[in-house]
Amino acid sequence: MKQNINYNWNSNLAYAVGLITTDGNLCKDGRHILFTTTDRQLANVFKGCLGIKNKIMMTSPSGFGRKNAYRINFGNVKLYRWLQKIGMVSNKMNFKGKLNIRGGYFVDFLRGHLDGDGSIFTCTDRYMAYKGRRYVYNRLYTNFISTNRRQIKWIRSRIKEILNIQGSLTSYLKKDRKIPIWQLRFAKNDSLKLLHWIYYKPTLPCLNRKRKIAERFLRNRLWGIP
Repeated sequence: MKQNINYNWNSNLAYAVGLITTDGNLCKDGRHILFTTTDRQLANVFKGCLGIKNKIMMTSPSGFGRKNAYRINFGNVKLYRWLQKIGMVSNKMNFKGKLNIRGGYFVDFLRGHLDGDGSIFTCTDRYMAYKGRRYVYNRLYTNFISTNRRQIKWIRSRIKEILNIQGSLTSYLKKDRKIPIWQLRFAKNDSLKLLHWIYYKPTLPCLNRKRKIAERFLRNRLWGIP
């Protein structure tokens, strides 16, 4: 199937690289690239960013409480080799963490990483509500997740270099897993700075439901609502 992929760095390509880094994989055959997500909209955005026409295949949940998965499996030797050139490997455990992404497009890569394995989490803190409405706080956290410690440390260092914020880095072990998961978390004030940078214009490839959460807090910030 003919694919018209633009290999010059641009926001769409950098965003797709972020998605492949988290929810994708380079198959061992040296040709095929697999992308899997539980969000149909994100699968369509991924296709649009790369300009590919391959079908989205749906698979049933494989465990308790899990959602349907949407998979795109396509062959493209040129893209495969290009991804290897910027630092990707088929075995993620051998991934050195750092990718060769042109500086100006790191923000788009990061948005893809956030939409793939990250989260924007909100909650309302009412532990001092007895003092009045002004003591009710809306909490906001932005999380980046990876099983690769070197990758998450690289992301942390790049964010610190660009925005002068570094977040907190922790790890935890899920039940029945031997490999720890690393989490880079930014609290409210740093999250606002980070998300304002990530969603730098109205028309960007992104997961809509995450952007809506971010925009609600960004609007409140402009209006001075705590």
